[in-house]
Amino acid sequence: MTRKLFGTDGVRGTANTHPMTAEIALRLGAAAGRYFRTDGRNGHRAVIGKDTRLSGYMLENALTAGLTSTGMNVLLLGPVPTPAVGFLTRSMRADLGIMISASHNPAEDNGIKFFGPDGFKLSDEAEAEIERLVAGTIEPAQPNNIGRAKRIDDGLGRYVEYAKTTFPARGQLSGMKIVIDGANGAAYKAAPQVLWELGAEVIPVGVAPNGLNINDKCGSTHIRTAAEAVVAHGADLGISLDGDADRVMILDETGQVADGDQIMALLAGRWAEAGRLRGGALVATVMSNLGLERFLQGRGLRLERTAVGDRYVVERMREGGFNLGGEQSGHIVMTDYATTGDGLIAGLQFLAAMVETGQKASELVRQFETVPQMLKNVRYADGKKPLETESVKAVIEANAARIKGKGRILIRKSGTEPLIRVMAECEDEALLADVVDEIVGA
Repeated sequence: MTRKLFGTDGVRGTANTHPMTAEIALRLGAAAGRYFRTDGRNGHRAVIGKDTRLSGYMLENALTAGLTSTGMNVLLLGPVPTPAVGFLTRSMRADLGIMISASHNPAEDNGIKFFGPDGFKLSDEAEAEIERLVAGTIEPAQPNNIGRAKRIDDGLGRYVEYAKTTFPARGQLSGMKIVIDGANGAAYKAAPQVLWELGAEVIPVGVAPNGLNINDKCGSTHIRTAAEAVVAHGADLGISLDGDADRVMILDETGQVADGDQIMALLAGRWAEAGRLRGGALVATVMSNLGLERFLQGRGLRLERTAVGDRYVVERMREGGFNLGGEQSGHIVMTDYATTGDGLIAGLQFLAAMVETGQKASELVRQFETVPQMLKNVRYADGKKPLETESVKAVIEANAARIKGKGRILIRKSGTEPLIRVMAECEDEALLADVVDEIVGA
C-alpha cells in the first residue's frame, strides 16, 4: 500500500490543515488503538508526549479521544523529549507511544510519531496498516469498555533520573560551565535540570516556550544563539538541541560547531578503543560526509550507510546488531542508552569524553577534515515529477560522470516537503559548485 499520511518520520504538516487536523488526529488515535488493542481486554495503554507548540493541545486531545474510543487507556506525559517517550513506552509497559512534535520545524507545523511497545518507532508495515485503518471504518469499543485518560506527573522526572545514569559516575561536572539551548522546546525543563544535578554551572537559553517560539532563532538549526552565549559567558561547552530534543549540535569554547558526523566520529573512535563498538561499524545515512568514512576506514572500522531518516538508521542497527549510528543533522542513536536519537544523552557522552581525557571541547570537536560538501534545495509544484524528466536525468548523468572518482552526487526527494535535495561532495570546490548549480538549474 502506498502511504499518503506517513512520511519519513510519522505524520507531519501545518497545524489545522490536512493532515494535521483534529479530525485526522482523532482517526489516527482510533486506528492506532484498534491496531494495538486486538484482544478486547481493557488493560491496554498508550503514552502521549508532546513538545511546546500551541497546536499540541488540540492534537493531544484529539488523539486521546480516538484512543479511548477504541478502549485504550491514555497516559499523558505533557512536554517531554521524543526519546523520553520511547523510554517511557517501554518502562511503563505501554502498548503504544505517541510523540506530538514537528521536531526542528517552525511553530506552525506539527507532527505525530508512533512508538511500539519496545520503545522503537513503528515499522513502515505497521504505519501502512494504521493508515489503512484510518481510511476505513474503525470499530469503536462498547460503552463499558471505553478507555480512561490521566495525567502522569512523574514522567519527566523518570527520564531525568535515567539520563543522569548514562553519565559516568566518576566524572562529575562540577567546575564546568555549560550553555544549554533548549530551542524553547520539549527539553526546556529536562536538559538544564540534568546538567545542574550532575554538578555543572548551567547557562540556559531557549527555555522560555510560549507555544509560538519553538526553534525560533534558537536550537540546533540556529546555533548562533548558543555560540554567542558560550563566548559571552566563557563557557566550556554549548549543547544545542532541537524542538523535540532528538538532535544535538555541540559548540566548543570558541563557539565552533561539531555536527552529527563529528560527534559520531568521536564516539566511534572512543567506543572502538574501549571494545564496546559492536560490529566494528557505525551506521549513518547517505548524507554523512566522505571524511567520516575515511576517518573510520583509517581505524579499521566500517561506515554502513542507509536512506535518510533516523528510523532507517535504527532499523539497520537492529538488523546488524550495531549500537552506534546517526545523522549529520545531529540525530545520535546509541542503543545502549536509547531507542531513538537523544540529543541530551549524546551531549553527556561528549562531556564524558572531555572529563575522561582532560581535553577542551575545541580539541575534540574536529575529529576529521570534512570533504567539501554542498546541499541545495529545489522546490517543485505538487503533482510534478522533475526527477523523471528526460532533460533533468541527462544533466544529472553528465555531471555524475564529471565528478566520478573525485567525489559523489546524491539527489533525493524530501520525505516531508515538496523539495528535491541536491547534494554533492568533491575535493575540487570549483567543480563541486559547478556540478550542483548545473543540476539545480536543470
